[in-house]
Amino acid sequence: MNAKLSSIKKQIFNQITRNELVSKADLMKRFNITSTSLSRLLDELLTDGLIIASELGRSTGGRKPILYCVNPSHRAIFGLEISRFFSAIGLYDLNLKPLAFERWKMDEQMTPEKLVAKITMLAERMMTECGIEREKVIGIGIGAVGPLSHEDGVMLKPRYFPAKGWSNVPICEWLEQSSGLHAVLDNGANTAIIGEHWALRNEEVEHMLYVHAGVGLRTSMMSGGQIVRGAFDMEGSFGQMIIQTNGPRLADEGNYGALEALVSIPALEKRIHSQLASSESTDLKHLPLESIRFDVLKNAYLQEDAFVQEQFLQTASYLGIGIANLINILHPETVILGGPFVNVHKTIYDTVIQVARSNIYYSPHYEPIFSQGELTEDAVTAGAAIMLLQEWDLT
Repeated sequence: MNAKLSSIKKQIFNQITRNELVSKADLMKRFNITSTSLSRLLDELLTDGLIIASELGRSTGGRKPILYCVNPSHRAIFGLEISRFFSAIGLYDLNLKPLAFERWKMDEQMTPEKLVAKITMLAERMMTECGIEREKVIGIGIGAVGPLSHEDGVMLKPRYFPAKGWSNVPICEWLEQSSGLHAVLDNGANTAIIGEHWALRNEEVEHMLYVHAGVGLRTSMMSGGQIVRGAFDMEGSFGQMIIQTNGPRLADEGNYGALEALVSIPALEKRIHSQLASSESTDLKHLPLESIRFDVLKNAYLQEDAFVQEQFLQTASYLGIGIANLINILHPETVILGGPFVNVHKTIYDTVIQVARSNIYYSPHYEPIFSQGELTEDAVTAGAAIMLLQEWDLT
């Protein structure tokens, strides 16, 4: 088969995976190919076991058309999230249905070496319990905290991991050596937006913005259904947007007055620590300062601690301004917000959206759709599996 037909065959397979049932007529409308060539490629996909001919479609006067769908059990894929608070791994079939899933907390003991050993152990256990042979697994798609090198499969210098050693980690090479499975790396914001775009595939969203607010600020943009990439991994660059001239700087790094210095979890913790002594409306004053971390602050917010709620909602307002700036530049159709800060309570999410909406320049003529996503906290792992499936060479 020549390279052009091989590429079209892959595109046909990708199109079928994105739909529950597809007719030959549907595919003819989408691909510039003769009916004979399309029939041949469909026959090859059937013979390879990648797709199956399903129920007959509705007739419009002649014979009922055959409908095609992906064969979910033909292969399986792992999706992996590596983050600062939690990491997770899922095993998926070709319909992206999770067959097994596990999430765990990242602590001071979880060095890169220990994480690779844990992932390898979990992958082996999942394959055994699901009765899936190693040869049937396409590989491991990884969505990780940046900065990183997508091409080299290396996590460069991510900040704020509880354990030591998270610098210049060749995570793909280590996982391939340990597990024997092919591995592909991208930043978690990109795999999250891939996952959410997949979940919204029936709505055919072309332009999407994803924002993750947690220990850091992570963003990804999709235009024309494709990830927008720059000359360097841009996942954390949103956090360096300056929104307050001569404002604070976080951990003696980055820009003064950057969004990250006002919105990220470390910034929120630092601000609360500095203002705690002067506040009379919080029970946190009775706790040791070093114990007042995000989990404690989250519980205080949910228990309606007035001081903590004020700090969280102020942070939400800053985040809304930053998102409005992005929207005014990128003009997405859909904006998805995720991350531990936004997910603390609906009032925080609502505040972010209210501030963002009130600062959109072309409003009310242009109104993007805001959402916390369909996949929420599982978006990174599912998207990592989808990323690998999309890159998979059928040959």
